[in-house]
Amino acid sequence: MLYTVMKRLVAPTARLVYRPTVEGLENVPTTGPVILAPNHLSFIDSVVLPMVVPRRVSFLAKAEYFEGRGVKGALSRYFFSSLGHVPVRRGLGRAARASLDTAAAVLAAGQAFAIYPEGTRSLDGRLHRGRTGVARIALESGAPVVPVGIIGTDKVQPVGSRIPRICPVTIRFGEPLDFSRYAGMQDSLPVLRSVTDEIVYRILELSGQDYVDSYQASSGQEAA
Repeated sequence: MLYTVMKRLVAPTARLVYRPTVEGLENVPTTGPVILAPNHLSFIDSVVLPMVVPRRVSFLAKAEYFEGRGVKGALSRYFFSSLGHVPVRRGLGRAARASLDTAAAVLAAGQAFAIYPEGTRSLDGRLHRGRTGVARIALESGAPVVPVGIIGTDKVQPVGSRIPRICPVTIRFGEPLDFSRYAGMQDSLPVLRSVTDEIVYRILELSGQDYVDSYQASSGQEAA
């Protein structure tokens, strides 16, 4: 219900206020499984993207948002689940595998799934080296990957800010990337690295950011 309210009422209002520039939306398939791979500058990226994409988009969200107690916990759980976010525990091993399985289930149902290749928000505004989870999901599911460049959300809600500002925002969707040539090679680390780097390069072209060939360390503050 909340998702419908957000799409039909909040999204049009937000578009009226912020007047985001949206380019290449026709590159997002209207049906069938698809992976959206955006850069990550602000918490509101996970709100902005679903608002401009006509179809429902699912994100992975920290499990803590679904486990709070009391009224605040219930509201957080309702808010994130209604927006299509699915809970996962971050980390390696079983936690990482659980994230991949969750993504696989969303895509197997023919839905749109969004994942930030950087793994966390950029704290310096630059585009950081991608983690290979996005490549593994793409190869295991066979779904096309649509790179996305988000510009300006770090000015709307900088890290540590609670109240969004009114600033220009641009969302650019690139042409879908087909990695079927690597089918069955999801256990090859060189292939995963190559696929990830190709996705990040396309994001770089869309976002216009400076690139740094190192992972963005978690700040402990990221919201999704």
